[in-house]
Amino acid sequence: MSSSSSDFRVMPALIAIGMGLVVWFIPQPEAVSNQGWLMLAIFIGTIAAIIGKAMPIGAISILAITLVAVTRVTDDNPGTAIRDALGSFSSPLIWLIAIAVMIARGLIKTGLGSRIGYHFIALFGRRSLGIGYSLALSELTLAPVTPSNTARGGAIIHPIMRAIAKSFDSTPDQGTSAKIGKYLALVNYHSNPITSAMFVTATAPNPLTVKLIAEATGGDITLSWTTWALAMLVPGLVALLLMPLVLYWLYTPEIKYTPDASSFAKERLKELGRLGRDEKIMLGVFLILLLLWAEVPDLLAGGYMDLRVNATAAAFIGLSVLLVSGVLTWKDILEEKSAWDTLVWFGALVMMATQLNELGVISWFSDSVQGLLVDADMGWPLAAGLLILVFLYSHYFFASTTAHITAMMGAFLAVGLGLGAPPMLFVLMLAAASSIMMTLTHYATGTSPIIYGSGYVTLGEWWSAGFVMSVINMIVWGLVGSFWWKLLGYW
Repeated sequence: MSSSSSDFRVMPALIAIGMGLVVWFIPQPEAVSNQGWLMLAIFIGTIAAIIGKAMPIGAISILAITLVAVTRVTDDNPGTAIRDALGSFSSPLIWLIAIAVMIARGLIKTGLGSRIGYHFIALFGRRSLGIGYSLALSELTLAPVTPSNTARGGAIIHPIMRAIAKSFDSTPDQGTSAKIGKYLALVNYHSNPITSAMFVTATAPNPLTVKLIAEATGGDITLSWTTWALAMLVPGLVALLLMPLVLYWLYTPEIKYTPDASSFAKERLKELGRLGRDEKIMLGVFLILLLLWAEVPDLLAGGYMDLRVNATAAAFIGLSVLLVSGVLTWKDILEEKSAWDTLVWFGALVMMATQLNELGVISWFSDSVQGLLVDADMGWPLAAGLLILVFLYSHYFFASTTAHITAMMGAFLAVGLGLGAPPMLFVLMLAAASSIMMTLTHYATGTSPIIYGSGYVTLGEWWSAGFVMSVINMIVWGLVGSFWWKLLGYW
């Protein structure tokens, strides 16, 4: 007789249900309709269930879709209610991330991701600081086409980092993390939030941020792949330049000169052999996607032809090439569980965020907070800065960047823009903060428990380094970013 186990956790579920019911029974403001208040109760209960891990996020999302449909919170007509509940699954942004996650599987399957990492170490790995920069450059190279920051930092870069540390006999089991492993583990991790901030396709929640910004500005600001990448380029590069140096100063490795690391990387490259057929195709798809997302063909056409390709359509092109060429099989796609999981939970959260906006809940909240800030008589720079810092450091209470962004970004965007902050300046700072907040804790995003779990860094060291890097990154984006955006004419 077989026994089955359930993902369902009773206590977190009861707490989430209780929080939803408390909101529902609290007397609602006159400015919010009954439907809007019920939607808020469902939303808060869902976010509480995600934070408490009552079930996997995909399963919770299925329950949320069911609740929205059966309660008819969006419309009294049952047919319209289920269409509203499933409406976000037609969003190109949701499919962009799901398809890009599938494409990223090719980086792991073909070994191209590891090859890129070892190439950088072979070039710059003669000093421990150089290895740090090699890991950061590898992250940067892979980021545009790896929307799973967990896959990038945890599945591709982290094994390389551990192999290098082990080659110097620096392991937690031996008590020799301080030799070089601790430093490399921190660089491995802190590269991840920076590169995640630099491209729409570098982490799954970024397209949600794009959607929320478009909704908050009434469509006046729609960040394309190119606009985002250009805006984040300079502050991102400055942050990547500073990060290995700062961590080197904070956690100076005992081994500073590492000529053997370069030799080790060259040996690994020798084992990988010459660039294979599948790797060449993967590299070609990589370049095609970058060209299409950056609209290079259209720029080269010079206006004689419209060669623009929608970002999601470009991702489908890339996946199609990988399938036809056999680099990826349909079995590979079916087994890419994170892509299908992302499709489900992303669709549900986008749907709820959209409905909260359409039912007037976001406007009520933003008007209330805006009124408090106006009464406090602080100018927009101080008020906007305060909002961004509250948004960033409230991530100490979240174990999911997606849940955090879904719960708070829409309202914070509305409040900041209502205070008179330059729209592009404010939205870009908030967009950057949505990735920078990953630095803070060992549960901040999917990559953190993988690297923290390898044992090279203590909890205190992790949190200390996270806070320091969050401050430095925000200063970089606040100063360098705002100056760069001024040069670009964004504000």
